[in-house]
Amino acid sequence: MASPVAAWHEEHAYFFKLLDQLRLQLDVFHGAERPDYELMLDIISRLRELGDGRHHPREEVAFERLAARAPDLQLRLQRLRQEHRVIAHTGDALARQLEAVLSGVMVPRVQVESAAATYLLYYGNHMMREEEDVLPRAAAVLTPEDWAAIAAAAPGSLQQ
Repeated sequence: MASPVAAWHEEHAYFFKLLDQLRLQLDVFHGAERPDYELMLDIISRLRELGDGRHHPREEVAFERLAARAPDLQLRLQRLRQEHRVIAHTGDALARQLEAVLSGVMVPRVQVESAAATYLLYYGNHMMREEEDVLPRAAAVLTPEDWAAIAAAAPGSLQQ
């Protein structure tokens, strides 16, 4: 069984792979070709389901516990909480645009491209900050009771 920090990192690695697939589709825009909108929507749906629905609720509890044990991180953790809201909002907006495109609505390319680029930037930078700032400190200061509370926030792994 992986440690909670290793599991957290593995989830981020999976999300980075999904974001890389989305980035490849965004690159198609730059070649003035038609990206695979279905794949893009599948990626966004997966990230929203797993990231927003399971991973981020656990992180919210981890941030709360970590802020209590490492007060110097409170401002950074508050920013990361805000980014969770931005990621959820931009993911919803991008999903709506992709659904519109797939249903035949004419959506300006720049609108979809901009939404996808914003989502990629926020999500990727967000995880990098967590990897660099949060995971090492969480490993050092969170207790087994903290980890149990974090796991209870959204039980199950992403592989289920």
